[in-house]
Amino acid sequence: MSNEKAEDHLQEDGLDSNFADEVQAASDRMKLRGRKLTATLSFVAGTGFILFGYDQGVMSALLTANQFEKVFPQVVVSDQHPDHATLQSFLVAIYEIGCLSGALINLVLGDRFGRKRCFIMTIGAIIQAASYSYAQIIVARIITGVGNGLNTSTVPAYHAECSPPHQRGSLIMIEGSLITLGIMISYWIDFALFWASGSSAQWRVPIALQILFALVVVFALPILPESPRWLMKAGRPAEALAVISALEDKPHTDSTVRTTFHAIKEAVALEGSNIDTLSSSEKASLSELFTGGRTQNFRRVALGVIIQCFQQASINLITYYATILFERLGINDVKSRILAACNGTEYFLASLVAIFLIDRVGRRKLMIFGGVGQCLTMVLLAVLGSINNSAADIVSAVLLFVFNSFFAIGWLGMTWLYPAEIVGLRMRGPANALSTASNWTFNFLVVMITGPAFQNISWKTYIVFAALNAFIIPIVYFFFPETAGRSLEDMDVVFALAYLENVSPVTVSLRKDVPPAGSPEAERILGLQAGSISNSDEVLPTEGTKL
Repeated sequence: MSNEKAEDHLQEDGLDSNFADEVQAASDRMKLRGRKLTATLSFVAGTGFILFGYDQGVMSALLTANQFEKVFPQVVVSDQHPDHATLQSFLVAIYEIGCLSGALINLVLGDRFGRKRCFIMTIGAIIQAASYSYAQIIVARIITGVGNGLNTSTVPAYHAECSPPHQRGSLIMIEGSLITLGIMISYWIDFALFWASGSSAQWRVPIALQILFALVVVFALPILPESPRWLMKAGRPAEALAVISALEDKPHTDSTVRTTFHAIKEAVALEGSNIDTLSSSEKASLSELFTGGRTQNFRRVALGVIIQCFQQASINLITYYATILFERLGINDVKSRILAACNGTEYFLASLVAIFLIDRVGRRKLMIFGGVGQCLTMVLLAVLGSINNSAADIVSAVLLFVFNSFFAIGWLGMTWLYPAEIVGLRMRGPANALSTASNWTFNFLVVMITGPAFQNISWKTYIVFAALNAFIIPIVYFFFPETAGRSLEDMDVVFALAYLENVSPVTVSLRKDVPPAGSPEAERILGLQAGSISNSDEVLPTEGTKL
């Protein structure tokens, strides 16, 4: 296309030739485009999630490794020291407090520094691997957790903002699968090093190996661009257009590229920012998390927080305590570790199913399917636990595999995908930090109470988790809108239309007549008039209006 035609196209969007030069300059700095860029972005994000999964699973078998018990006798639970169940759980759960701290740091600083950043998990891993006291490893796990909290509250939003709508679900579900790949790797490495029973390498090496994944992320990040949505919000529209062009591998004058650019610009306008004058003083206020109106910020943030809470109520008693759960069934050390590693492998394989279903079946159906299966599995585990004979123990071991399958298909990657999809651009950084903080808060609660719960009420612990999983089903059905097949900006239209029609966003999300973001109809629904928005969108709706 000639420069003259390019300028004509840009002038249609209110952009001059100087802007076109800025876009071209930004494009020239891009090191990757098209599939190479998408693949690299997915690889780096995926490696971050392998690291996340590895760090989650690595402690499972180490808690009962003889060399680990020798250095940290506080984790040895026995009839003489029943209170050690709490100390054992605390060693595992304190990691979640670090993750919570990282997520809260991101709540304050996330939008200031962008969607991508280096992680500090390497420092924590080094200190963990070099620990010689209970207090030292506690501090080290907090540091590691802070790094992972920053990671998990940033990467999903970054990846979602750089993914096309028709692939976004499957790409981020791949990240969920990579979490289980990390868990699987950690279980098998724990098993391999179990035989080094005469050396502290039995537990130091598995912990130290996570450093390799962290280094891959650190060195790969510099070649990746910021997300176009963050760049637009930060007042760098030329760079945003260049990144959109690179992601779609089309000229910045292409009509589809300009449509995407216009939709993101519209979203920024809707969220109360002037794209041409946006400055650091106009960052989203945390008080905006509680607003309603067309933006429906409070409802959308609440959905992100709740879905993360639900995930932790489902799985972590198995992820963190797999080896111990198998040992509770009367299985010896070696076989328990083999079963835990096989459990992690099956977990990873089951998670691959969701990649092919997420954009075909949709989010809601998979979540409900997972919730039903998880609830029934927990009920059966409780029943078999009350029987307590060898046959019941064998079936219980199988059911631990079955539970992981339901969770992997319905919930594993969903809680990293859905919060990034459901929240508007202006609040996406704070909202993702809050939803991730919810993840780690309930993660801590589940991991902390599991050890003492099994110590005190044994198989009845499964009844508690059965009830929690049953609670998930009606909540998802009545309150969670469908996001499959819609752009991130389309969800702004869904919530605004639901507000205007005084109906549930769930109902609107299932309709086929919702205009796409960037269209004149969408602008009318969003209340945009010549680039401005109605002030009424910045306050809570009046009494009698749905949030």
